Amino acid sequence: MRTLILGGARSGKSAFAEQLAAASGHEVVYIATAQAHDDEMAARIAHHRAQRPTHWHCVEEPLSLAAALAAHARPGCCVLVDCLTLWLSNLLAMPNDERFKLERDALLHLLPSLKGQVVMVSNEVGLGVVPMGELTRRFVDEAGRLHQALATQCERVVFVAAGLPMPLKGSLA
Repeated sequence: MRTLILGGARSGKSAFAEQLAAASGHEVVYIATAQAHDDEMAARIAHHRAQRPTHWHCVEEPLSLAAALAAHARPGCCVLVDCLTLWLSNLLAMPNDERFKLERDALLHLLPSLKGQVVMVSNEVGLGVVPMGELTRRFVDEAGRLHQALATQCERVVFVAAGLPMPLKGSLA
């Protein structure tokens, strides 16, 4: 089962993803894509670490997501990825645009063959105004394209707003 969870900032999407992972009854591997480039982000990362169950295995992988999924997804395991938009930001900030294309294509190619349960969290950023800068417009465009491609491959897609999960594809059960 592959699940894509979308929502805005502070929508409750990560909490919902963690509930799904905990309820799976499987070993949980948490793949974190954030990088602490400043004190504020370091505090956010520390807060997330403190909230997760201590028996969950955490893998910090800001760039090579497909490789991390290939290494950890297996029957009897729930892999939770939080979050795809941070991963996308990390790749788009790199000077070599080819790395982004390679990593995105690797993820989309690998996802259908993964064993076990995979839960991916991402920010839905296309609901607001069109950004003014070229990089931010590209980010919104690439996030939208990524979400559409992943949604076709996932059995379940959920939108979370105000802490309320709303199934877009598949069911919550």
